[in-house]
Amino acid sequence: MSTAIESTSIQTVRDQLLKHPIYEAMTSPDRVRIFMKHHVFAVWDFMSLAKRLQNSLTTTTLPWVPSPNAHYARFINEIVLGEETDEDGQGGYASHFELYVEAMKEVHADTTWMDSYLQDLGAGKDPIDTLQNSSLPSTIVQFVTYSLHLAFSAESHEVTSAFFFGREDLIPEMFTQLLSELDNHEQSTERIRYYLNRHIELDGDTHGPLAEKLLNSLCESDPEKWKQAEQVALRSLQLRSQLWDGVLAEIQEKGL
Repeated sequence: MSTAIESTSIQTVRDQLLKHPIYEAMTSPDRVRIFMKHHVFAVWDFMSLAKRLQNSLTTTTLPWVPSPNAHYARFINEIVLGEETDEDGQGGYASHFELYVEAMKEVHADTTWMDSYLQDLGAGKDPIDTLQNSSLPSTIVQFVTYSLHLAFSAESHEVTSAFFFGREDLIPEMFTQLLSELDNHEQSTERIRYYLNRHIELDGDTHGPLAEKLLNSLCESDPEKWKQAEQVALRSLQLRSQLWDGVLAEIQEKGL
């Protein structure tokens, strides 16, 4: 039986994404700042996918009862540990989102969009309605809306597919390309390098393989689940490509 893991359609879209012109476009500090202003939303919404899986596959309510599948619980708890409370490179701990925002401040990237969105969420506003009614670029709105839709409404195998194909399987190669471009910059980029290197290390060596095992376990030999997983994977990759298109559009608009 063919599975999403073996899908030639996914591989084709993935290969196209890894050849996106965004990577070679990171040739100046101003361009990196624009990239980070957009990309921080993907860093943020990643945790909603992770937390959804943790809520579904472990016991996070009271009173506690044993998880139906300890292997699933172990997989997702290991991933959340690294993503939510990773070593910060300075003797402490921080989420990868917090590391990224710190890196943005280091290079003087604009955090206004993200700050404003989080402020709205803190005030109790609906996360999807807030996006839809915002002045954010449509590429960000569509990307985050899809992630939140999955986190709120999709089946666990669909969320895991987005988690694996759209994030964990993709990030090591994607971020390696970004690091190679940052090597040409004289400006201090210590924190963004730390963030990228941690993701390359964790996702390539640990989180990626764990997410793949989880997807295989959730879908097993069910062809319908694998079909759904493939559809989610393709949409996740397409939206990532469009997110990069939005970065390039702003770079071109500003003549950078």
